[in-house]
Amino acid sequence: MSESPASVECTVEADVAVLFLQGAWRLPAVPDIEHILRETAIPRVEHVVLDGSRLESIDTAGGFVLLRHLAELGHAPDSVAERHVDSKYARLLALVRKRTATPVGAVQGSRRHAPLRHIGMATIALGDQLLRGLRFSGMVTAQLVALLRYPTLFRPRETVSQFEAVCVDAIPIVALINFLIGVVVAYVLGVEAQRYGANLFVVDGVVLAVCREMSPILGSVLVAGRSGAAFTAQIGTMKVEEEVDAITTLGLSPIQVLVIPRLLALIVAMPLLVLVGNIAGTAGGMIVCSLLLHITPDVFLDRMHAVLELRHVYVGLGKAPVFAVFIATIACRMGLQVRRDARSVGDNTTSTVVQCIVWVIVLDAAFAVLFQRLEI
Repeated sequence: MSESPASVECTVEADVAVLFLQGAWRLPAVPDIEHILRETAIPRVEHVVLDGSRLESIDTAGGFVLLRHLAELGHAPDSVAERHVDSKYARLLALVRKRTATPVGAVQGSRRHAPLRHIGMATIALGDQLLRGLRFSGMVTAQLVALLRYPTLFRPRETVSQFEAVCVDAIPIVALINFLIGVVVAYVLGVEAQRYGANLFVVDGVVLAVCREMSPILGSVLVAGRSGAAFTAQIGTMKVEEEVDAITTLGLSPIQVLVIPRLLALIVAMPLLVLVGNIAGTAGGMIVCSLLLHITPDVFLDRMHAVLELRHVYVGLGKAPVFAVFIATIACRMGLQVRRDARSVGDNTTSTVVQCIVWVIVLDAAFAVLFQRLEI
């Protein structure tokens, strides 16, 4: 028995757009279906109902074209309901909706909202992120307490392996960036100081800036972009490939296996990377002072010993573990939140880097105010 050609009628019932699907919505008729949908005036209401009382058949191609067209008009998947639809076609539409969730989400994300609504949505999303972060931090803290009670849960091999990746392998890039920043800071200060004959005070600016601020911030940003992104990508890939579920099935805690080794490795690594940055940044400033300002290395070191008190070094080193805790916690949490698709891995990895950098800057500003009040 031949099937009727696809068609659609749209009516409005109690502020709900009802689409009466008629005929066969199948792959051979996709061009006709697209033309029909473009010619159909679908009002921009909050909810849409698909009425299948006149529907003869539908396949995944027809369902995808229909849902994609509704998404382009601004109707989110959860705002589209069905009625009088055969159970097998309802399951098919649910499958299409699930498989196309990511593209639809991308379309929805591009919609323009009123500024006030946009601010409200962003505030709600921020509050949700903070609550999730606090919940995850509590879980990690509980696992750390369990680790103190049962030291046999500690995984030394994994921790050492992560330490090598986040610290030893990162030394060259951290040293290079801090060396270049030391060169830049010394050069900029030196050009201005020469006008007033205050060349020697360039040493003060370089060593204090590098040890208190530049080295901790640059080291944390580099670790966030390098190790933080790697943590999210590694754990997210394991989540996609169901390795995290396998760990849970074996009766192990994913936090103990995946999070704690990375967290401890980063806490130990960050102060060492900051120390490397201090040395490299100071060396860069010393070279510029020697070549541009005619301050010999001996004079530079004497002045550095005179102005650089240990408390300034301790300030930079003390901030490093705090930054490490935030970076590792955010990176691992975003990795465990990855959905089972490749795009989610990329999105969460990008979000990890952005969140880590923002939190590092916020924490550094808070430390600056605190240390200023404490006169440290």
